Amino acid sequence: MSVIAETLSPAHAWQTWRPSAGDQWDHRKAAHLYRRAGFGASRKQLDEAVALGPQQCVERLLDACEPGQPDTAAFDAEMTKMAASLAAGDPAGLEPWWLYRMLFTPAPLRECMTLFWHGHFASSAATVDSAAMMVTQNQTLREHALGKFETLVQAVSRDPAMLTYLNSTTNARLHPNENYAREVMELFCLGIGNYTERDIQEAARCFTGWEIRRGKFSFNKHQHDFNTKTIFGQTGNFDGDDAVRIILQQQAAPRFIVRKLINHFVCDQPVSDELIEPLAVELRDNDFHIQPLVRRILTSRFFYSSESIGQKIRSPVELAIGLLRSLEGTVGTIALAQHLRPLGQRVFFPPNVKGWDGGTTWINATTLIGRVNLVTKLMQNQSVQYAGSSITEYFDRQLAESDEHRPAALVESLVELLLAVPLTDTAQRELIALAKHNRQDLGQAASEVLLTLAALPEFQLS
Repeated sequence: MSVIAETLSPAHAWQTWRPSAGDQWDHRKAAHLYRRAGFGASRKQLDEAVALGPQQCVERLLDACEPGQPDTAAFDAEMTKMAASLAAGDPAGLEPWWLYRMLFTPAPLRECMTLFWHGHFASSAATVDSAAMMVTQNQTLREHALGKFETLVQAVSRDPAMLTYLNSTTNARLHPNENYAREVMELFCLGIGNYTERDIQEAARCFTGWEIRRGKFSFNKHQHDFNTKTIFGQTGNFDGDDAVRIILQQQAAPRFIVRKLINHFVCDQPVSDELIEPLAVELRDNDFHIQPLVRRILTSRFFYSSESIGQKIRSPVELAIGLLRSLEGTVGTIALAQHLRPLGQRVFFPPNVKGWDGGTTWINATTLIGRVNLVTKLMQNQSVQYAGSSITEYFDRQLAESDEHRPAALVESLVELLLAVPLTDTAQRELIALAKHNRQDLGQAASEVLLTLAALPEFQLS
């Protein structure tokens, strides 16, 4: 896989993108933004986005993430109440709850970031086996999703699900357990090659005595090593908070986080060190505050360039939630969770501490068929509603064209909403012919076009 470097200079890449005569802000550009930062957007949302402009759209997405927003407070309270009732049950019951949250949240960027951190600080309910702990971790990731990274790492370091998942509850003074110390460097903050085994051993001593009592974090002073430790050349009577602080002082830390977020928002391909460096400096200067970094990425020329648009493969969750949000669809999320399981992404059940590899690993012969089957099941589910109505009524309202031009308008609308890259002229003509064949039944025409789109390589791209 090639490294993106030569086609974009850092100075150009991170400038704010502004529409021009040859590169306009339109429905396709707005759909790209919402696909990456909000799972997807309806036609109405895209119309509003075009009127607002690109920078204002990003601000709207970010503003909705702020705690206490009128549009989100009631929804958050209801979701918290629902989670509390699920906390005593089977952790598998949390999957539909979070999918429901993603589908209906008025703060989609916050859920996108929560899903990102879930894959970054991966813990699986299969090992933790506690719905209450997994709910707490999920809420921690959401609370700090766009805040300061150090605060998030400190919270994760005390998180009962993480302590359980990495066996940190056995980390005692006389027998240090190195699991968390290793992963906080390798997977969470620095990346492979940016620490020594000695650093891991010394950091493990810092986290000794960090335990769980009655399902909550507890510090056991009798099991903590209060002796002097040396981490990355610094010596002192350090504890776990000190270890995290010292780890994040390393030059590799901001570069590691910036690289992960660029790959999350912009492209699956590796990105050059030259492109990383300006944002790494900015992240450090902003005290590791994530929100300004996300704003810079989502408003940049790089984000709206050909190196970004259509350069990511949608995860199963992004594909399903994106399709439904784009069509204002409602579905029972218990069934949706079951449909997603064969596709390689179960929320609350990442495969290992590395999380999901993403990118091309989402696609193989089995999962590609599974993706088509997922769309088929959604289209054939009579309980699915589109803005509160049937698919026929929905598109009847959406399309103002006369009957003669409706097949072409239907295809154009679906392609604009759901595809990151244009179809070939041949594929476009074939879809219009398919829509014309079903012109007497608009709902059937829309379903047939959608199922055909779902089988195309372009449908998998974001």
